[in-house]
Amino acid sequence: MKLVSRDAFLKIDGSAEPVGRAEALFTFLNDARGQGMTIRTADFHRLTDAFSRGEGEQLRELFSEPLVIPTNRKSIVPKTLGQKLYLKSMLEHPVVFGVGPAGTGKTYLAMAAAVSALLKNQVQRIILTRPAVEAGEALGFLPGDLREKILPYLRPLYDALHDMLDPEDVSRLTEKGVIEIAPLAYMRGRTLANAFIVLDEAQNTTPEQMMMFLTRLGEESRMVITGDITQIDLPRSKLSGLLEVRHILRDIPGIDFHTFSGTDVVRHPLVQRIIDAYESYRNPVGGTADRA
Repeated sequence: MKLVSRDAFLKIDGSAEPVGRAEALFTFLNDARGQGMTIRTADFHRLTDAFSRGEGEQLRELFSEPLVIPTNRKSIVPKTLGQKLYLKSMLEHPVVFGVGPAGTGKTYLAMAAAVSALLKNQVQRIILTRPAVEAGEALGFLPGDLREKILPYLRPLYDALHDMLDPEDVSRLTEKGVIEIAPLAYMRGRTLANAFIVLDEAQNTTPEQMMMFLTRLGEESRMVITGDITQIDLPRSKLSGLLEVRHILRDIPGIDFHTFSGTDVVRHPLVQRIIDAYESYRNPVGGTADRA
């Protein structure tokens, strides 16, 4: 097959079958762009490989209609192929793990799915949690009462929430207990039913904490667990529960693992370069990776 590009036109010569697949690929790319997605180089290679294997029909079904998460303040549309697959997974599985680098939208999209489920009355409450372990700090050394101590750890969740709901709605729903934001330790001993539960920064959970959290799942509930295995703040003597859990739960129906790559980063373009630089430093050619 031969491809010739001139100005805004692409000419494809070859036998009928490969030309048909190429035409289907570029039609798909145009439709995806029309839905507001950004096609990165890695996405293009991934899609090309899929169409060459005859898997284009499954991808066309994924893009048969725009995937939009409505909230009170905005409608959220996935910007990359990875984000769309992640959102689709959250709609289809009771428990989803979103693992990847900073800026890929794994926490933000999970929050959007939770808010949307609440607004549609699919769940009765939202529970947002994260372990209070970051940058080597301990709660006991921070000033203020308990609320003031834990607020810095939970601030990213509050920020995302205020981006999707009016401030007065956030305050009202929080006061009524419809939205709960609390450290992971507060989940022990509870059964979380009819809820959409998001565990953020899961790389900082121990295996015991991860098991404790997962076994809180109650009737009519959904869980999304997000984390970045390159940003583990646990002492080196402790294993991350997020690293261990994939090996334990990977074959259980109803649980899905979605891994983001650097191509899914939607922050400032420099963020992608920073991630790549760190990855090259930690994984030199012919060397071994150090634990982050």
